[in-house]
Amino acid sequence: MPTTSATAVRDPVADHLITPQNAALLVIDYQPSQLESVRSMDHELLLKNAISTVKLAKLYSVPVVHSTIQVASGRQAPTLPELAELLEDDPPVDRTTMNSWEDPDFLDAVRATGRRKLIFCALWTEICLAFTALDALRDGYDVYPVVDAVGGTSVEAHRAALDRVAQAGGKPISWVSLAGELQRDWAREDTVPEMVQIVLTERLLKE
Repeated sequence: MPTTSATAVRDPVADHLITPQNAALLVIDYQPSQLESVRSMDHELLLKNAISTVKLAKLYSVPVVHSTIQVASGRQAPTLPELAELLEDDPPVDRTTMNSWEDPDFLDAVRATGRRKLIFCALWTEICLAFTALDALRDGYDVYPVVDAVGGTSVEAHRAALDRVAQAGGKPISWVSLAGELQRDWAREDTVPEMVQIVLTERLLKE
């Protein structure tokens, strides 16, 4: 017998917390040179956390806006293969702007999701995340940087950028917190097995 929730399901669109129905995930500039330049955390762990975040978005059917910088010009390599495979249904919006919000195609893609809560994964924290997040906040969006799936060119740069975004109204989260917020209730059994696989089996009980 399915487990029965003790409480009624809140409006998933109007909920003040993140739900699969009110949020979109932005994946910005997870490219080789950007990752190689990160100095705020271990590269392998950062990539694992970003992969887990994307897997969660896919599990809960959260729309994804995927973007790269300077690939069309040949100056940068495409999205890291491990993430590109997960994002094969979300072709990247390629830009020249450091601030994704200043790219019309990127902005159109965000608006097309119809979501007002934006979950941010971007490299680097102090530029591609911060600039875009600050503009999104200015335009009335809720912003959620996934703090352990992003990185900056130094620990200080990473922290300062997250502080700047938080002071402007951003709401930092971790990838595990995001998993719990999307699932919310163990009685929603359709997604429980894969959520446990992503969070516990593949990661927390293995590492």
